[in-house]
Amino acid sequence: MEGECDLIAAAKNIVRALGSKKNLTDGEREILANLGTQLSSMMGLSERDDENKDKKISEVEDRLNWIQERIMSWEADQSMIWDSSPNESLEYMKAVEEARRLIERLERSCLDKNDEEYEVLHRAHDVLQTAMARLEEEFKYMLVQNRQPFEPEHMSFRSSEEDIADGSSIISFGDDSIEDSLQTDSVSRASEEVIIDLVHPDIVPELRGIANLMFNCNYDQECMQAYTIIRKEALDECLSILEIQKLSIEDVLKMDWGSLNSKIRRWVWGMKIFVRVYLASERSLSDQIFGELGAIYLDCFVEASKASMLQLLNFGEAMSIGPHQPEKLFRILDMYEVLADVLPDIDALYADEAGSSVRIECHEVLMKLGESVKATFSKFESAIASNPSTNPVAGGGIHPLTKYVMNYLRILTDYGETLNYLFEDSTDADSISLSPDMSPTSDEENKPTDSPGRIFPMVRHFRSLTSTLEGNLDEKSRLYKDPSLQHVFLMNNLRYMAQKVKGDELRPIFGDGWLRKCNGKVQQQALNYQRSSWSSILNLLKEEGIQNPGTNSISKTLKERLRSFYLVFEEIYKSQTTWFIPDPQLREDVQISASLNVIQAYRTFVGRHSNDVSDKLIKYSADDLQNYLLDLFEGSPKSLQNSSRR
Repeated sequence: MEGECDLIAAAKNIVRALGSKKNLTDGEREILANLGTQLSSMMGLSERDDENKDKKISEVEDRLNWIQERIMSWEADQSMIWDSSPNESLEYMKAVEEARRLIERLERSCLDKNDEEYEVLHRAHDVLQTAMARLEEEFKYMLVQNRQPFEPEHMSFRSSEEDIADGSSIISFGDDSIEDSLQTDSVSRASEEVIIDLVHPDIVPELRGIANLMFNCNYDQECMQAYTIIRKEALDECLSILEIQKLSIEDVLKMDWGSLNSKIRRWVWGMKIFVRVYLASERSLSDQIFGELGAIYLDCFVEASKASMLQLLNFGEAMSIGPHQPEKLFRILDMYEVLADVLPDIDALYADEAGSSVRIECHEVLMKLGESVKATFSKFESAIASNPSTNPVAGGGIHPLTKYVMNYLRILTDYGETLNYLFEDSTDADSISLSPDMSPTSDEENKPTDSPGRIFPMVRHFRSLTSTLEGNLDEKSRLYKDPSLQHVFLMNNLRYMAQKVKGDELRPIFGDGWLRKCNGKVQQQALNYQRSSWSSILNLLKEEGIQNPGTNSISKTLKERLRSFYLVFEEIYKSQTTWFIPDPQLREDVQISASLNVIQAYRTFVGRHSNDVSDKLIKYSADDLQNYLLDLFEGSPKSLQNSSRR
């Protein structure tokens, strides 16, 4: 338009220049006349264009006025548009779309800032901005009001009141309930991804429509921010429903084990639900709303969920760097296994570049938990080796350390695959000092392997640990002054170890060869006990020193021998009835062995000298003594001195 005006002005100047000259030819006058006619025509067209432009501006203003009236009519209304009739929301969306198209048309025109159309464009932008603010408010409102309740009742979890406090510590034994306290929760591997409706399905198309319109109007950042704010709150609420609190690393490190144990169990249970149900559904929702706009839905999902996911991982990291106390090993293994289990799901959910930080953090936390498992196991073995020997167990019974360790190992078999994987790359896996009893042999039963000639990493560690336990028990046996009781103590504890390995869980790991050797040690301790306890009393029933000349001399010697025998037997009875062999079969075996040696020797001795010994000298019959032997190792103190049992 400006070019045409300039052309007309230039033509007028030419006419004036030509008109100022005299003596024009007829041809020149004709050309000048034609030029004047053309210029007049052009000036007429310019005037008509100005009229059309004014008309067009008037039409645009009328259209903008209608749009503005439709949009601004809701600004004075406190109610929400989408709570009204569907027609109202549809009309509002049409008005906003009209505003967008009007702006696009005005922006395509060649405008001058002083032009009337520029003023109309400025007004249109103001109207659109008002509409975008309203749509953002409606968008957030609809996300909140149509949120579906998250109720994981089908994924039951025992209440905190039922939690087992696992408060036992290898540093302070002495509780016979140690077997009951060492328990672990099985982590189900059966649950698969489940998509649920996080907002009401009927409202999703409306949300998608608003999102598409806001993106088309270049208000994409406002729309994404509104979405992520609301969904972050929803994710926080989900963690609250799962009773997973937001804790700093400092909070975790300061927490007592009873509370921490409950929170770990809650974390293990909630992690799989959160990832495979809630996060999977969250990404699906983001796809339903923003999927038509391309990969932007992944950015929305990551921004909405990243904080909650990192909150969960932060707890895992805190557990990995905490004190490596043996009672924590099962819980850390639970955490490791559930995180390893959902890791492929997390990698898939956060597969794009925006989710790389979550993926990396997840892999790092898993690695740290694995390192913590190995460090805790090593600390456990060190704690066994250094467990102080202060007070002997009453009656030579099973030491709490033995119960703790063997039940600890039995439970660890549930994590065999994980432990073999973690110990596989352990730098000390092949440098573990093997005692002769746990060294590999040609006996295939004693060498569980995953390949010919190779022992499972877990087997090496388990055998090393029991070897350490045996060394500690040997030290603890020295707390007993009576050598016989030392053998009873070792016999009891080795027997307990063998019985535990004999079970289905530990036998495949230790092998039958190890079991035979351990049972052999039990038999050796039983033999040592027999020699230590009964050798002196059996010596009194030997013939040496009795075949002296003279009847009186024989009677006197026999009388002294029998008196000494009865005194020693009564002392043994008095002390060894307080001793305890808890295994009924082992107790019977030891009693039978003592009976075979002592009673047979007593019968032979009394029978051989029946003519030289009066009935008054026979204090106990062989049957009496045999019955008395059945009282041994019951843990109940008794005395024969005033016994009427004959």
